Amino acid sequence: MIMKEKAKILDKDTIKRSLMRIAHEVLEKNQGTRDICIIGIRNRGAYLARRLADYIAHIEGEDVSVGILDITLYRDDLTLIAPQPVVHKTDIDFDITDKNIILVDDVLYTGRTVRAALDALVDFGRPKSIQLVVLIDRGHRELPIRADYVGKNIPTAENEMIEVRLAEVDGSDEVVIVDRRGS
Repeated sequence: MIMKEKAKILDKDTIKRSLMRIAHEVLEKNQGTRDICIIGIRNRGAYLARRLADYIAHIEGEDVSVGILDITLYRDDLTLIAPQPVVHKTDIDFDITDKNIILVDDVLYTGRTVRAALDALVDFGRPKSIQLVVLIDRGHRELPIRADYVGKNIPTAENEMIEVRLAEVDGSDEVVIVDRRGS
């Protein structure tokens, strides 16, 4: 399948501003850092979670616990993604019981990734709350899931994809819309 980049919708500076705004919103809603933990959904959600935690630490002068969640075995499309899916390590080395979990992902689309993450999280304890942060909400939900904090809402067509590129993985920070049809 040929894919063609249609538009750049966020650059390095707008990603940073979005995450800084979200950091302020998280702190306001939770009245500071008490009882919050940040968990990123592997892969890009984990990097965004680390950045969000760094911005919160910069604002409040306090570090918050950060974890990484691998949802591979919780996916409802596990048999469709690969005959032998690669399972990565979940790294949550703190107790999430009675904590306000800030769950971070790059793109919210159908809601199925978030549903899998919710299932995975309850295996680690019973949080007080789970609040969802996404850099991009592109619509097209299949499940009744919504984000509490959104960097940018980008309505997309079914033939479009959102690619979040982060320096830690891709060498640069940007978000682009890609047309799956090419042309």
